[in-house]
Amino acid sequence: MSGSLPFYQKHHRHYDRGYRSKETESKMSQYQASSRYIAGSSTSATSRSRGLKVSSHSGLEESRLSPIPKRAKPTYLAVDKENQIIGYVVPIFRGSQEFATGLSNTEEARVRDTAAYMARRDLFTSGLEMERSEQISRKEAMRESAERISLNKRIHEHEEHFKRMNEDSLMHAPEFVIKPRSHTVWEKQCVRLHCTVSGWPDPRVVWYKNNVAIDPLANPGKYKLESRYSVHSLEINRCDFDDTAQYRVSAMNSKGELSAFASVVVKRFKGEIDESLPSPRQGPVSEYGITFQTHIVDKFGVSFGREGETMSLGCTVIIYPALHRYQPEVQWYRDDVLLSPSKWFHMHWSGDRATLTLTHLNKEDEGLYTLRVITKSGYETYSAYVFVRDADAEVEGAPGAPLDVRCLDANKDYIIVTWKQPAVDGGNSILGYFVDRCEVGTTHWIQCNDTPVKFARFPVTGLVEGRSYIFRVRAVNKSGMSRPSRVSEPVAAMDPADRARMRGTSAPWTGQIIVTEEEPAEGIVPGRPRELQVTEATKNYVVLSWKPPGEKGLEGVMYYVEKCVSGTDSWQRVNTEIPVKSPRFALFDLAEGKSYSFRVRCCNSAGVGEPSDPTEATTVGDKLDIPSAPGKVIPTRNTDTSVVVSWEASHDAKELIGYYIEASVEGSNVWEPCNNKPVNATRFICHGLMTGEKYMFRVRAVNAAGLSQFSPESEAVEVKAAIASPAPPYGITVLECVRDAMVLAWKQPTFIGGADITGYFVDYREVIDGVPGKWHEANIKAVSERAYRVSDLKENRKYQFQVRAANMAGVGIPSLPSNTFLCEEWTIAVPGPPHDLQIREVRSDSLVLLWKPPVYQGRDPVNGFYIDIKEADAPVEAWRGVNTKATEKAYIKIKNLKEGETYVFRVRAQNKAGVGQTSDETEPVPALTKPGSKEIVVDVDDDGVISLNFECCDLTPDSKFVWSKNYEEITDTSRLTVETKGNKSKAVFNSPGEEDIGIYSCLVTHTDGASSSYNLSEEELKKLLEISHDHKFPIIPLKSELAVELLEKGRVRFWLQAEKISANGKVDYVFNDNVLSQGEKYKMNFDKNTGVIEMIMESLTPADEGTFTFQLQDGKATNQSSLVLIGDVFKGLQKESEFQRKEWFRKQGPHFIEYLSYEVTPECCVVLKCKVGNMKKETSALWYKDGREIKADEHLGFTEGVLKLEIAQRDSPADTADFTGDLIWRRLKISKKDAGVYEVVLKDDRGKDTSTLNLTDQGFKDLMNEVFSFIANSSTPLKITSTDEGIRLYTFVSYYNDLLQVTWHHKDSAIAFSDRIKSGVVGEQLWLQITEPTEKDMGKYAIEFNDGKGGLRRTVELSGQAFDDAFAEFQRLKAAAVAERNRARVAGGLPDVVTIQEGKALNLTCNISGDPVPEVTWLKNDREITSDDHCILKFESGKFASFTITAVNTSDSGKYSILVKNKYGTESGDFTVSVFIPEEAGSKKK
Repeated sequence: MSGSLPFYQKHHRHYDRGYRSKETESKMSQYQASSRYIAGSSTSATSRSRGLKVSSHSGLEESRLSPIPKRAKPTYLAVDKENQIIGYVVPIFRGSQEFATGLSNTEEARVRDTAAYMARRDLFTSGLEMERSEQISRKEAMRESAERISLNKRIHEHEEHFKRMNEDSLMHAPEFVIKPRSHTVWEKQCVRLHCTVSGWPDPRVVWYKNNVAIDPLANPGKYKLESRYSVHSLEINRCDFDDTAQYRVSAMNSKGELSAFASVVVKRFKGEIDESLPSPRQGPVSEYGITFQTHIVDKFGVSFGREGETMSLGCTVIIYPALHRYQPEVQWYRDDVLLSPSKWFHMHWSGDRATLTLTHLNKEDEGLYTLRVITKSGYETYSAYVFVRDADAEVEGAPGAPLDVRCLDANKDYIIVTWKQPAVDGGNSILGYFVDRCEVGTTHWIQCNDTPVKFARFPVTGLVEGRSYIFRVRAVNKSGMSRPSRVSEPVAAMDPADRARMRGTSAPWTGQIIVTEEEPAEGIVPGRPRELQVTEATKNYVVLSWKPPGEKGLEGVMYYVEKCVSGTDSWQRVNTEIPVKSPRFALFDLAEGKSYSFRVRCCNSAGVGEPSDPTEATTVGDKLDIPSAPGKVIPTRNTDTSVVVSWEASHDAKELIGYYIEASVEGSNVWEPCNNKPVNATRFICHGLMTGEKYMFRVRAVNAAGLSQFSPESEAVEVKAAIASPAPPYGITVLECVRDAMVLAWKQPTFIGGADITGYFVDYREVIDGVPGKWHEANIKAVSERAYRVSDLKENRKYQFQVRAANMAGVGIPSLPSNTFLCEEWTIAVPGPPHDLQIREVRSDSLVLLWKPPVYQGRDPVNGFYIDIKEADAPVEAWRGVNTKATEKAYIKIKNLKEGETYVFRVRAQNKAGVGQTSDETEPVPALTKPGSKEIVVDVDDDGVISLNFECCDLTPDSKFVWSKNYEEITDTSRLTVETKGNKSKAVFNSPGEEDIGIYSCLVTHTDGASSSYNLSEEELKKLLEISHDHKFPIIPLKSELAVELLEKGRVRFWLQAEKISANGKVDYVFNDNVLSQGEKYKMNFDKNTGVIEMIMESLTPADEGTFTFQLQDGKATNQSSLVLIGDVFKGLQKESEFQRKEWFRKQGPHFIEYLSYEVTPECCVVLKCKVGNMKKETSALWYKDGREIKADEHLGFTEGVLKLEIAQRDSPADTADFTGDLIWRRLKISKKDAGVYEVVLKDDRGKDTSTLNLTDQGFKDLMNEVFSFIANSSTPLKITSTDEGIRLYTFVSYYNDLLQVTWHHKDSAIAFSDRIKSGVVGEQLWLQITEPTEKDMGKYAIEFNDGKGGLRRTVELSGQAFDDAFAEFQRLKAAAVAERNRARVAGGLPDVVTIQEGKALNLTCNISGDPVPEVTWLKNDREITSDDHCILKFESGKFASFTITAVNTSDSGKYSILVKNKYGTESGDFTVSVFIPEEAGSKKK
């Protein structure tokens, strides 16, 4: 808006405030012109169609011009009270002026009186009338399209339901509805940047200043960040010049990241200063009006990484002049594609260093990386290649991972996944690829294809519409599966039309009416699709594409696809269920090798249209062939670690992805990939090669069908830097001038062309009146020095000179012409300038400066030099002297430099007349120690030879080691011999002496200044000569001094070990100054291979107390070591020797390896055991207790192993012993009578051994405590139960012992037992009985097992609900017990059957019990009977019931019952009476 007005006039007192109205007027005139055009279009369009829809829309051009912010997309659905869709409505211009204009109240008030506002109001009024007439005609169209609206309603309901079921379909990347605007403000004003962002999930918004994230906490009060209702703002308080920058706002969510930019320019007032404004600051305040110079130093080189690693690329950026807080724009590119911050790339700018971090390397990250630093004055770039190798395969021989996985042609039915084949196949050809998918938001990967596919493109089906997916690919060969590739970007499974509709946002309201064709035309069947073609065909699928029919006024058309086998007329519909919306479709499950034709039909609610023209017959199969092999491969030398490889492109290659290059060391037949990402060019630089090796190269092409055959192998090329002619020399100066000659000097070229400079050629020309003449050769034969006397010149004439350098590649281009010099004889008294300044041995705090004396000595000889120094960017006034006293030498070591600072130097010579001219200053040199820099190391070998050693890591094939003394090359080999091998060089002193004192230096040519020096002073030489003497007359080094140790059988071993001793070495064994010799008492041994010297004595006697010494001699080397054994030390060693001797004899027969001990098993069994050794069949093992042998029932056999005696529970009272493999003796459960002293005796003809275990007193107590501990640990948690007497607490143990002591606690106090509270043991149950419990018995109960240590306690809480439940159960059981005890019972006395003779008397009596006394009832055949004269029934004393029949007869036979009953229950007793007649009985017997 304000671009046409200079920023410094906005708040100037002469600024025309009416300018804003003019600007608004210009914009309103644009709106009027566009509105008239649109209004005319609306009228004509309405006359053509009655079914058209009026919508709010703005084209790209209008959106750029419109100042009105974007609005949410309006809906045109009409709904009833239940939010059910009943139709569509057409928007009209509402009465709200805000909606009609899109301006806020304040903005509208500002422009209300302008002419633009009046014109716009008239325009909208006429538009309102037109809109109302449009509405009347549209009502008729709405009635006619009711059926279609009903269909749309169902579709809408389905879509809404689908959205709720699939949240991913709502997700979309962030979008800026309103972007932040740039501002130009005055100093100390506040500025506010704001934006509106949409996106789901809600984006995370971060503000950046010059690509550095803004942290409000780091600058309290300076920045204020707010985020409300998708509106985000950054407020900058009291702006100053440092706030002038580019501000970026980044919005990021799981679907992507988007940024918007705005600039803030902070200015000061110029001209007439308003008193209300702040006064300006003096001096330069911003980057405006300044030309920046950008230099990129400390650059990253060609880098190599491996998949999965993290890599950082960085450069130091120097910008001059340096402004406080000024930040340039830093950009990173890969293969000329701008990179943005992501989870794969982290970018950082520290103010002077730009860093790019690759967080997780993949082969996709391979490429040429470029850093671009942009300032107002331009930009500087730097590039280097990054190579990424495959990670180690999880399976040996497996191929590398595929790369560059992408998703193409995403539809709701399928997504085509493509990738690039890896360069490494693991030694076996790749059989194919597996594609995996993972739904976004999950971590579950699903394999999409059952068999591997060879084509690097695969359609994935079976996706859920609306869901988002990521994909990865794995390669497989016969050895196994590769690692998975990097995952693809997320992609949603939906039609492109739906995706575009979801991604789009409505245009800002501009008051324009644009006619669209979204409303259906009445009853029109769509026409034929156009331009149907097969865009892609493989053996797995075929992709069709077409264009919609050309008719206008149709609703959204959908399509049916049909196929037909060639040679038939049978057309088959492919998508029978749901037509597709997009004009693109993929067909699967086609028979490979068959030919098909395809056609498409359009459909809508009016019907299905005519089919399109069929396609040509298409045969199902891969149409893309594997490319042919590339042609001839030509390698060319490049650097000492790289080679340029060129090749002929593959002929007729289709859809070529690129090339893979492989290299092999000549003769190895091992090929390694040079690149892991295909390159598109036919030229590639292969880095990371070994210098000096010869390599061969081969290339193969790759496309989606696969990799081609390899090209023919190239010729072998040696890896070394290419040779070229040198660059021109520079810095031509005059060192001396006489009447007819001048002595010139120059500096060596910055690039020597990869070969030594063989010489220089000098040309000169005369300059007359400023016009140069023709060049003439000054020398025909090349000169090796960088100084030359040009003769045959004419006095008082002016000349210019140029110099060319030459090497084996040829003569380089000449230097630029020198300054014009006058040829006249110098007569000054002081010397001329020194020349040929060289810098060596650059370190972080020092360097060495060399120079050559001036050619012109002056009146007197030169007697000294002064050296000056200054920082490279410092002014001329900053020159300062290094030495206050002139040095006579032509070199000096300059110390105390500041690390990282860049310096320049110059030299001045002096004679008696004074100090002469200064030399040319050196090139700027940073005080930094180069990586890999080595120093000269002094070494004295075993023969006493002194040498200086230097190693160079950056050696090139042409490099040479040049040794110097006092910085003059050594040519005399009489005192120093130089030996060079590989990257190491050695200078050996032939006969070290005072003549060798000096500074020795070594320079390596054809390197980046690799050099070092060593100052051999008189004191240092003296030390080296002493070390040399020690090496010439050495002592034998010892690894260990003389020591003593005991061997088996109590033998004593004296020994030491020498580090190195030859086969001629000798040893003398001395005791108390007496030499010992080999004999029965002393056994000597000397192992010259290991240097171990030993002397063994069978035993020690009192006479052996004293000093033992071993004296060694090996040629001229000697040594000795002594050991003093006297006093307590000797006695202790003698005692231990005797003990070991006895132990040895003991172990010759049966013996105990482990003596008798006990063990308690988890079953609480006590096992006495001992481990024995050296047993045989005849060996006997006898067990004893308290001196009495424990007898066994059978003969025992013994084997070497473990003897056990087990004390366990048994039902049998007898004591028995049993042996099954181990010796085991079983007893009753352990008790006090098992206490005693146990003993085991082993004996046979070789001897005997005894082991004893005391299990009495404390020993038995410790044993039982361990048993108790096992019992306690086996106890179950304390539980609560109820009985008819009260409440019982109990626990079970796996084993109970009568000696076990337990204590019951209530409320942490021991319980005093009584008749009401008792404890006891039943089997393995320990219980506590509380009889007739009361509330006082509530609380925490515990049982404590005593094991002599800490004990174990089990607790239970008897309170609250637990007590209530237990008490209620007790009451119930108590009542049941009372009822059971007092209920009526028939105690007995009645038989089951009574057989009696007729006429006899029957008397039966039974006992009755019960409280209260039961009621007694007699029954006969289930009928109650009463007492009479024939049947007498009695119930006496409440206990006895009698049944008497005075004289039985046959009618008395039957079933009789007695029934007793009281309030607690009822019980009955039954018996049967059988009456017989005697006669019948007799007949039956007969």
